[in-house]
Formats: sequence, C-alpha cells, structure tokens
Amino acid sequence: MIRKDDNLTCNRSVIILQIREATYFMFRASKSMINLSLMTFNIAHGRGLSLYQGFHSSRGIKKNLMKIAEVIQTHQPDIIALQEVDESSHWNKHIDLLTFLKENTGYEFSSHGIHNTRDGRKPLAYGNAFLSKYPIVDSIVTPFGEKSLGEKGFMEVIVEVDGIKIDVINLHLDFRSRKTRIQQAERIIEKLERRKEIDRHHLPPIICGDFNTTSKATHDALHQMIKHTAIHGDYDYFPKEELTFPSHFPARGLDFVLSANPFRVQSSQAIRCHASDHLPVIANISLSYQDYETYTTHPSSDTKEANP
Repeated sequence: MIRKDDNLTCNRSVIILQIREATYFMFRASKSMINLSLMTFNIAHGRGLSLYQGFHSSRGIKKNLMKIAEVIQTHQPDIIALQEVDESSHWNKHIDLLTFLKENTGYEFSSHGIHNTRDGRKPLAYGNAFLSKYPIVDSIVTPFGEKSLGEKGFMEVIVEVDGIKIDVINLHLDFRSRKTRIQQAERIIEKLERRKEIDRHHLPPIICGDFNTTSKATHDALHQMIKHTAIHGDYDYFPKEELTFPSHFPARGLDFVLSANPFRVQSSQAIRCHASDHLPVIANISLSYQDYETYTTHPSSDTKEANP
C-alpha cells in the first residue's frame, strides 16, 4: 500500500528533476558557445632556469614552484597541461609538484599521469599532469616505453564543460631523435584512428604539450601528426611564430596546441616569464553549440573552419 506521504515525496522528486532539466536547457539556450582557455607548460621538475633540479634545496624547489603558480594565477586558464611533473623523486626532495601547485593556485580538479618510474636508492616518479577548473571525468596515461630515466609519454583526460565532454591529450616527445618522436606521434595517431572507427561522433581531441621539435621541421613529429590525423578534420597548430625555448632567450618554438573542427582557436600566445626553461603557451578556444550538435550528429558534415 502506497501512503499519501510517499506520493508527495515522489512527486516532489519528479518536480525537482524537471526544474533541474529546465534550468540546464535554459542555460544552454542562453549561451551560443563554450569559451575555453588552455595552457600547456613544461615546468622542468620545478628547477626554474637551472640545469639540474638536484642542485636545489627543498626551499629552492618550492620557490620556483611559487613562480609557476603565480603565472597560472595571473592568466587563470581553465585547463592546464603540465609536463615534467614529479610525484616523488629524489632529485627534487620528493615534493609532490602537482599537489603543491594545486594547493597554491586554488584549482579544484587535477590528475597526474606517471610515465617514468624508478625504484631503489634514487627513486623517480614523474610524468604529465592536469589542473582544471572543470571536472576531470576520466584519465589515461600511456608511457612510450619502459626506460627508468627520461621516458616520455602522453596523458589523455576527458573534461566536462557545461555538459559537453572534451578530450585533451597532453604529450611530451623525445628530445634526442626525430625518428623516435615520429614513432611516438604514431602511437597517438593509432589510438585516435581506433577510436574514430568505434565512434565517428566523438569530438576530435585537443592535443598539446612539448613536441621537442619546431614548426619549421616539416618532416618531424608535429607536421606528421597534423598530416595523419586528417581523419578527424583539419588540425592546425598554435602559436604560429612564437618561440618558447629557452625561456631566458627563446630561439625555438617547441610547445604547441593543436585543434580541429568543430573547435576554433581565437587567439594564442607564448607567455614571457622565467619560471621554467620553457615558456608556457596559452590558447583561447571556442566551441559553438550549433557546430557541436552538427558534428556529433553528422561528423562528416561541413562546419565552420576551426582555425581561421
């Protein structure tokens, strides 16, 4: 037997749910697009401009980390993709760099992807990481190999922004060998192709990080990735001309943000600072709800150019 109070409770729950749904759709209707700022930043293990983090005391590492936190707080990106982020390594006094930055920037969400580990007397644990103002609903880290020192990798997160799930890939490619960088880029390309076969309606991921190659090297990893990800749309890289390394006297652009339809990069720049040996890059990216709905319903249909 259902009591009157139970009916009232049930009806109240239905009304609350309907109000929430109506509020959500009213919110969507009041906005024509999502605007998202993304920063990619190789923080060099917190060593600042010095050649080796092991030369620093714990106090010195934290001082350098505060410089990085100040850059983040000044520019307030919605999502930050970080490279060379230690969780617990002997050479920077086992400071958890991501936790330190999270606590000193006020970002609510974070995820750490360790792709280099070493046990023993001088242990290492570091990789890529994310800070975000929006919920990170999934995270996958993929090391490129099994080296105990200097291993690179990529990390993919899904960030939920106003009800839309956006994939961001944060990569760090090899600095020694063009052949190795291309092989590493191919690992990412293969993953994207497999996903496209499974789900044609999946939004193309935003790709960013330290490519360790310049945009002028047309046969290196950056351009090979753009060429072979055409299955997702017309990827392009940003910034076009700005230099990011070394930060004290930039001579090469190594750090980029890549995007494709239906995303649009409205602006991008390298930020001058002396918090790391790399300059951070920030890109302002938009996604209109109309383009999103068109792409996810008919991914082969024409949408506005993502990168004018």
